[in-house]
Amino acid sequence: MLRVSHLSLTKDKPILKDLSFEVQPGEMLTVLGPSGAGKSSLLRCLNRLNPADSGEVFLNGTEVRSLDILDLRRRMGMVFQSPALIPDTVQANVALGPFLRHETVSDNAVQELLKQVGLNSDFMARQVETLSVGEQQRVAFAQVLANKPDVLLLDEPTSALDPTAALTIENLIKDIHSRLHTATVLVTHDIPQALRFNTDTLVMVDGAVLARGNIQDLVNNTANATLQNFFKGELTPNKDTGDEESEF
Repeated sequence: MLRVSHLSLTKDKPILKDLSFEVQPGEMLTVLGPSGAGKSSLLRCLNRLNPADSGEVFLNGTEVRSLDILDLRRRMGMVFQSPALIPDTVQANVALGPFLRHETVSDNAVQELLKQVGLNSDFMARQVETLSVGEQQRVAFAQVLANKPDVLLLDEPTSALDPTAALTIENLIKDIHSRLHTATVLVTHDIPQALRFNTDTLVMVDGAVLARGNIQDLVNNTANATLQNFFKGELTPNKDTGDEESEF
């Protein structure tokens, strides 16, 4: 479903270094690494929010640069760390993607999408600024699901939430994935969270792939000293990469 080939990005400093990996249809891949590893930049390159310097990204066999940008963003939906919503009603936000394509979403369809993210129909008329951050993030998921994406890109979607709300969103992600079997790339720096998802995991350090495999196998891999230092919280970051928040 998704193939990344030799992807590199430099902006004053190396951000991504010759990344290559694949995500199969229906697979969830967790991208794990410390802050500044390039994880968010990777997601932004996948759906062309930011252009890579070199390399290729293929969505179901088609290089993404040959796709219409709105079609790409529909097919490769992204949920951000903080909910990216317009100042309007919940219904308007959920229907935004189809609206931009001059399509309509019925009230029943909006209600069904809200149900999928654990919100009832009473939320439809509410202004998004009146919602809690956790509720806003659920609306953000419904907004992306309205586009019927082929791939979900999740950029640390629980990092702005309290622990209870974060676990709720984690369970929502698991439920969506089990029901829809959408290929999913989940970015996190939270090792316990990665362990809870217990998926195929790609560990990034300093803009490069350090290791890939089941998270339990990676944790128990004593042969890779750098990997063990990361899991122990003893990894010394490369000074050339800087904070991920300041990459763009």
